Amino acid sequence: MNLLLIIAIVVVIIIAVRIVHMYNKLVSLKNRVKNSYAQIDVQLKRRNDLIPNLVETVKGYAKHEKGVLEEVTRARGNVINASGVKETSVADNQLTGALKTLFAVAENYPDLKANSNFQKLQEQLDETENKIAYARQFYNDVVLMYNNACQQFPSNILAKMFNFKEEEFFEADESSREAPQVQF
Repeated sequence: MNLLLIIAIVVVIIIAVRIVHMYNKLVSLKNRVKNSYAQIDVQLKRRNDLIPNLVETVKGYAKHEKGVLEEVTRARGNVINASGVKETSVADNQLTGALKTLFAVAENYPDLKANSNFQKLQEQLDETENKIAYARQFYNDVVLMYNNACQQFPSNILAKMFNFKEEEFFEADESSREAPQVQF
């Protein structure tokens, strides 16, 4: 009789430890998702801080490219005002497209391309774009791990019990996969 009681207690303890472990894993993954999204935010902020300087530098050389400059400025504003993964993703894709167009326009201004301020800003922006791409990839990797934990048995039971919701991936839209068209 005592042996059955000891076995039952050991089984209950093992199950309790496993439940605590699964819960802590869900919490840890949820926090990693939040942290990785914050890292994207940091890089987007850095890019947003660089853009006004870039636009001002280009203005002096490409005065008649007002529409391109306005589109970059408008897209930057959309990123700044975006909230949530989906809205930020859409705004970020618009800004990336506008910047591609801006750099395509800049290719047609040899004096601008030779300007050291423009070159430095372009290098910083390229570096930031690489960091943003890495941050997006890391975010999506963490979201995948978290969503898997929310969907896989037996942690999905705890996820439902404690209201852990799946997170959205940071996705590129179809238009950001196309090369920008620049016409003069």
